[in-house]
Amino acid sequence: MHITIIAVGKLKEKYWKDAIEEYRKRLSKYCKLEVIELADEKTPENSSPAEEEQILKKEGQRIIKAIKQDALIIALAIEGKMFSSEQFAAQIEKDMIQGLSHLIFIIGGSLGLSKEVISRSDRMLSFSAMTFPHQMMRVILLEQIYRAMRIIKKEPYHK
Repeated sequence: MHITIIAVGKLKEKYWKDAIEEYRKRLSKYCKLEVIELADEKTPENSSPAEEEQILKKEGQRIIKAIKQDALIIALAIEGKMFSSEQFAAQIEKDMIQGLSHLIFIIGGSLGLSKEVISRSDRMLSFSAMTFPHQMMRVILLEQIYRAMRIIKKEPYHK
């Protein structure tokens, strides 16, 4: 299984980088993990809806350019489907059984994802109705992927 995370914005804080590296190490025995960081656009404090639309469009173009054609695309969005950890694991296992060998998860920037990215996605996934910083979301996503792999392999961890 090949898992790619495409994320808008760079991790700056050492503690986020350390957490990502810890999950990268843990996941190495279950899958090939690739994390692609894309530049984010600076959003002015009092930006207009038109300015925000342009920012989303620019970030969206970068995301779409980074998407590989052979993968299932999963956008992280508040309006996406919510799963329990067990349901998430079951979905990944089902994808693997169906022969899908590459999953791409997309995490947008501070304004979310463009309509183009949403329409290009095969699935939308939500972790909560709340909004999380994109740096934290990367760690949460990696932890849940790791948890899913442990569940699939029937290894202890998830309880």
